[in-house]
Amino acid sequence: MACMTGEQLGLAGMPRRLFSCTPSRLTSWADCPRRYRMTYLDRPRPSAGPPWAHNSFGASLHAALAGWWRLPLGQRTVASAGALVEAGWLTEGFRDEAQSRGWRAHGRAMVQRYAATLDPGREPVGVERTVAARTRRLALSGRVDRLDDRTDELVVVDYKTGRRPLTVDDTRGSLALALYAVAAGATMRRRCTRVELHHLPSGEVYSFDHTDESLQRHVRRAEQIADDASAAAETSLSTAAADPFPARPGAQCGWCTFRAHCPEGAALVPAQLPWAGLGELAPDALAAAALPPT
Repeated sequence: MACMTGEQLGLAGMPRRLFSCTPSRLTSWADCPRRYRMTYLDRPRPSAGPPWAHNSFGASLHAALAGWWRLPLGQRTVASAGALVEAGWLTEGFRDEAQSRGWRAHGRAMVQRYAATLDPGREPVGVERTVAARTRRLALSGRVDRLDDRTDELVVVDYKTGRRPLTVDDTRGSLALALYAVAAGATMRRRCTRVELHHLPSGEVYSFDHTDESLQRHVRRAEQIADDASAAAETSLSTAAADPFPARPGAQCGWCTFRAHCPEGAALVPAQLPWAGLGELAPDALAAAALPPT
């Protein structure tokens, strides 16, 4: 199949002013316009709530895997993967030291199990690589966890550390993954249509091969989000009575870092504890926390 042309991706006839964004910025608008406004537009930015332990857990594992690929080839071992978790462990958001220690041991075991499936000699094209592309509407950029070269085609790899089970539908429907593929192809000037979610808790890999048409659909969706967000920003400068950045209340409001500034969300559901996203560790993981690092 031929590479997508600039016209197919909407790269031709660009307007002079583009909407600068990352996939996270676009999905933030789609999730809740008010949170989008407080995150990206309000200055000074509203004060945020306490840090989340599940974010610390995920960031620690992502950093360890990135660091593993940066080691000299001879040092890319299962043990070194675990050591990197220990060395870079983030403690923000945990209930106490015992909980942090237990999840550190769990994360170490998770990363070691995943590292055992990797070929240390198969160098990625990029690790935490920034990629970018322009369309008729977007100046898009983002950072890919890992970019592989397999059979003369680039593959976007995204690590997932959350406890929620995944399916191929998560990969196929991910706006972020599709935009990463578009940006990686534009940056590297190579075809990139395959995207993968690597779910570290289960060890499963969920892959999807986009077509030119499916990537184009995601680009159009992203451009529509950009149009909506831009229109809201322009409306906010007028005297219109309606709030162009309405809250979108739901169960997610319990997790919102700006809930203290959103009466609708705060009234709907109680705030989640900073460590609530972790769940409970199995007894064997708790026992492992008492052992010295491997």
